[in-house]
Amino acid sequence: MSGADRNNVSRERVLDYRAAAQQLDRSSAQPAVLELGAQDTPSGSARLALAARGASADGLETVWTFRGAPHLHRRRDLPALATALWPLDDADATARISTTVIKEGAKLGLEAFRATAGALRAVVTGPMAKGEVSRAVSAAVPPSLTFWCDPCGARHISGFLFQQAGLPGAVGVGRRQGTTTLSPLEPGYPMPTAADGTGALVRAYLRFLGPATPADAAKFLGIKPAVARAVWPGDLAEVTVEGKRAWLPAERLDALLSAERPDLVRLLPPGDPFLQARDRWLLAPEKSHEKEIWRAMGAPGVLLVGSEPAGTWRARAAGRRVDLTVTPFARLTAATRRALETEAATVAGARGADEARLHIA
Repeated sequence: MSGADRNNVSRERVLDYRAAAQQLDRSSAQPAVLELGAQDTPSGSARLALAARGASADGLETVWTFRGAPHLHRRRDLPALATALWPLDDADATARISTTVIKEGAKLGLEAFRATAGALRAVVTGPMAKGEVSRAVSAAVPPSLTFWCDPCGARHISGFLFQQAGLPGAVGVGRRQGTTTLSPLEPGYPMPTAADGTGALVRAYLRFLGPATPADAAKFLGIKPAVARAVWPGDLAEVTVEGKRAWLPAERLDALLSAERPDLVRLLPPGDPFLQARDRWLLAPEKSHEKEIWRAMGAPGVLLVGSEPAGTWRARAAGRRVDLTVTPFARLTAATRRALETEAATVAGARGADEARLHIA
């Protein structure tokens, strides 16, 4: 087999590789994919993602990271992650926060991040409701970083900037009686002064969700493709996936080419790391499936059989019980149905329920 033929990879092989890279076989109590965190949207989904991997949340912290979204990360990773997610320059900073409500303020670039992160550090000295923090920070930053809200009759800092400044501002995110709360991270760490390690984050994306392109990695990190290309790692292997060029770390090439279909059934929550790949066409070739999995509002969880999405699922609390409904894309085998009973119990346990009731639509 020629080198060119050897590096032509099918979508099935890519999905097999990603399932193994993300340790969906439950081979680790703290999966390596936590380098990218587990998104917690909606609230509680990150713990379900860990449960799907047989992992716990010990030593983890919820913080606003990629694209300003809440993610569960290892506490020890937070100082380096804050520096890696710091904008490379003013243009990068402006691109990350530029919206119609603070179009002029976004031109402050890095100063917008410094001012907001500094205000967060000064304001959040103990657990506080997010709204209370937002009001105090809004009053402390340059007015151009805020906008007038008619319903509230007050000026608000742009939420896009507020949340992206959370990690350099050293604040953690929690829930108390249904309200989002912010608390200072302990132990703390200095505010970043310059970006360092952004390329390592790109490389991590390629390791766990590759092979992929600079545009894919950029969308995940919340940066422009030009920025991803500027920090693009040099030690990568190029392959062709369904006729498209893509890359992954060179030392992972053999793992990709030898990947085999795993024998597993998992109930992945919305936002699961496996669903974070930006090449959605690869995970769900049928448009109807893609639209259902990544609905803009109220996205379902995904039934994974082997490494293929085989349906969606939703759960509803009923006292101390969870009623879980699976809607398969095609007829399920008897073995898959049996495995689903166990997975439904896993979901119930992660949600703090005593019992699961499974219904297959």
